[in-house]
Amino acid sequence: MERGDGRGDGRGMRERMLAGDLFRGDDPELLEDAARADDLVRAYNDTSARQAALRRRLLADLFGEVGEDVVVLPPLRVDFGRNTRVGPRTFANTGLVVLDVAPVAIGADVLMGPNVQLITSTHPVDPAGRRAKWVRGAPVVVGENVWLGGGVIVLPGVSIGADTVVGAGAVVTRDLPAGVVAVGNPARVIRRVDS
Repeated sequence: MERGDGRGDGRGMRERMLAGDLFRGDDPELLEDAARADDLVRAYNDTSARQAALRRRLLADLFGEVGEDVVVLPPLRVDFGRNTRVGPRTFANTGLVVLDVAPVAIGADVLMGPNVQLITSTHPVDPAGRRAKWVRGAPVVVGENVWLGGGVIVLPGVSIGADTVVGAGAVVTRDLPAGVVAVGNPARVIRRVDS
């Protein structure tokens, strides 16, 4: 029988993680997956602008899917990488962080300024749950042709609609519709893109 903290249901931690349920962040299999991603990220971050073909191969090995003409300027950080899908012609400036314990979907033609963070993981509020290394994830979706300004943070479970612009430094705590400009902490819509 499953206890209140989500243990004891017979599923592995990777299965629990991908289902969006509580899982142990210190699970050996997940730690190995994270180490694999770290190896790829370290290799990627050591490349130069002259090594575009190598960068492309490393991104293809790291991410679950990567479209054509994607540019991610190092340094890059991810949890697992394979839970992230990046659409074609997307550009990410330096310092992109993708904590992908849950799926991250980045649409086509997305622009991300420096130090953008896409965060799917969250932890229990209860101190005992955090001490026991329990984690939960919720997907992040960034629609097509979105522009995330420098330092934008997108929190777990958030979807951003196509053609939306999020101003620098905003913290996106809830879904944003398509075609709007949002700013602030928490991010709030201030106008339509076309107005």
